[in-house]
Amino acid sequence: MSLRPGIAFLADCPALLAMEIIASKWSMVTLFALTDGPLRHGELVELSGGISRKVLTQTLRRLQANGLVERHAYAEAPPRVEYGLTDLGRTLEEPIRMLTEWARENGEAVVTFREAAEAAKDHRRGSGDPGEDPPC
Repeated sequence: MSLRPGIAFLADCPALLAMEIIASKWSMVTLFALTDGPLRHGELVELSGGISRKVLTQTLRRLQANGLVERHAYAEAPPRVEYGLTDLGRTLEEPIRMLTEWARENGEAVVTFREAAEAAKDHRRGSGDPGEDPPC
């Protein structure tokens, strides 16, 4: 694969497709939650730490439409539905684990950088230096 500009990220490039599918933070959280096995909707809500039921439903539908998640409805009373990774979805387990590890190792550095950048921006505003963001 070439890394020359304009080649790796053409509009019809598989890399863009992959990023489009998993770029949503809720997609990543949902896929990660399912790596240990199938879960029910309510369990996914609990594990996600902040997703609404509506957004989770939309996320699951999008992941199903892309062949990454499958829905199993059991003929029981009351009805039971579980979601699990497909074989294709399981191929994302390692990349998601690698991104999670990167975040654990580098998350603090990113937060520190963001805080320093925000402090510098606030300092520029307070000093009368227009910097990059002029006051409104």
